[in-house]
Amino acid sequence: MTNIVFIGAGSMAEAIIKGLLEEEKVSPSSICVMNKSDEKQLHYLNAKYKIEIMCTKKLALQNADIVFLAMKPKDAIQACKEIASFLNKQATVVSVIAGVSIKTIESYLGDRPIARVMPNTSASVGLSASALCWNEKVNNVAKKEIINLLESIGTVKVVQEVDMHVITALSGSGPAYLYYFAEQFEAAAVQHGLSQEDARHLFIQTMKGAAYMLMKGEDEPAELRRKVTSPGGTTEAGIEQLMFHKVDEAIFACISAAQQKSRTLGEQFE
Repeated sequence: MTNIVFIGAGSMAEAIIKGLLEEEKVSPSSICVMNKSDEKQLHYLNAKYKIEIMCTKKLALQNADIVFLAMKPKDAIQACKEIASFLNKQATVVSVIAGVSIKTIESYLGDRPIARVMPNTSASVGLSASALCWNEKVNNVAKKEIINLLESIGTVKVVQEVDMHVITALSGSGPAYLYYFAEQFEAAAVQHGLSQEDARHLFIQTMKGAAYMLMKGEDEPAELRRKVTSPGGTTEAGIEQLMFHKVDEAIFACISAAQQKSRTLGEQFE
C-alpha cells in the first residue's frame, strides 16, 4: 500500500486525488491531505472522496511514501520549511508547483528523491498532458510508481527540467489559450447569426475532431491544413485573414511571454 500525502488542497490536488481513486491506483485510506488554512476545503475533500484529513503532520509525513507539494508558489518555501523535519528519508517528493526548481526544493528538503510535474487543468477529466522530470535520487522503482500514478489523470511525458518553462507555457497554460479561441470563435459565429448553443456545439466537435486527426499522426499539421484549404475557397479566405492579422506572431509572443514569466517566478525562489 502506497501512502500519499498532499500538501495543499486546491483544484490540482483534487484532480490528482480524483484520478487516483477513479483508476483505483490507491485506496482512500492511503491518502492524506493537509492545507494551510482552508478547513472547509479539507472537509469537502473528506466528504467527497473519503480521504484522511484528521492526521497529524508528524505521523502522516513519517509514514508517507510519496508527498505531493500542491500549494501555491507563494506558499512553497514556508511549507517546505514546515514539513522538512517530519519527512522520512525514503519519501519521494513530487512537486506540482509552477516555476520552482528541483534545486530550490532540495535546498529546503535536503538530499532526497524529488520529482517535478507540470500537469494542466484537464487533469480534472483525466485528460492532462503532464510533463515530468526528477533528480538522480529517484530510483527506477519510484519512477515507474510516479508515472503509474500520474497516468490516472492523463498522459505523462518525461522531459529535461530545463524544458519545463516552455512546457509550462505550452501545455500548462495551453487550455486557457484554447478556451480563449473558443470564446472568440463562438462570439464571431453568434455575431453572424448562429445561436450560441449551436456555435458552441459545432466548435467543440470541430476541436475534438481536429485533435483526433493530429493524434493519429498520419500527417503534419501543415499538411492537414493544406488538405482542408481549397484554392479560392472559404478556408483559404479565413486563413488569409489570420495571416494578415499576424496570428502566428501573436502565438509566438504568447508562448514567449508565458515561459519568461515561468522563469521569473522561479528566480524569486533561488
